[in-house]
Amino acid sequence: MMVLKNWDNKTWISSKKYIFSFHKFIKSKVRLNNNIKVLDIGCGRANIISFLQKKYKFQNKPIGIDIIKSKNTKKNIIFKKIDAIKYLKKTDQLFDLILIKQTIHFFSKNRIDTLLNLAKKRLNQKGQILIFLLKTKNNKIPSFKKMKTKLIESLKKDENLIKRIKKKFNKYQVSHFNFKVSISKSKYIKMIKNKYISCLLNFSRKEIKRGVEEVKSDFKNQIKFTDTLICINYRR
Repeated sequence: MMVLKNWDNKTWISSKKYIFSFHKFIKSKVRLNNNIKVLDIGCGRANIISFLQKKYKFQNKPIGIDIIKSKNTKKNIIFKKIDAIKYLKKTDQLFDLILIKQTIHFFSKNRIDTLLNLAKKRLNQKGQILIFLLKTKNNKIPSFKKMKTKLIESLKKDENLIKRIKKKFNKYQVSHFNFKVSISKSKYIKMIKNKYISCLLNFSRKEIKRGVEEVKSDFKNQIKFTDTLICINYRR
């Protein structure tokens, strides 16, 4: 499995504005109160569930799991460095909300089926699973030529993944989370160098350097676009 280390590190995804906006979206789908139990699969630095913990002061701290632990992972949550399937198999806890945000595409087809089956079993009555993936059609993420090619390839795979997820859920709702991004070109170049998105993971230094030169010449000093996620909402 590829490891993505910088997707939520000093990007718009880690900004206060983004996290607040994402919280509002979740709130429109889930009844949030201090009694609910939350699990975040592939939590990264746990920015989202850390915000929720501060906001709602859950009686049971939200649990975030990931296969890597960053130095600046939030402290007000329970973090477990573990594979998601291993955790779901061994835990006896039930959850009211399971978040899977922009990580499910790292799992193989068979492991996705296993993951979703286990996640459904770990839901309380009326519990929900929210799965987020990048918008697959007309995606606006700023890209250089080779990055765009790889991104399109990845998004085509995600289209099949979405179909697979829907087949596993006998009832679901689909909606979209939109966030308007405004970022300086220099900061976005740093994100590219840090390989902030999975389609860049296998790029060589030479390919990244060439891509950075393209971004320097092709984009304005302030880059603006809409970052859109597809949300698949399953309710038990």
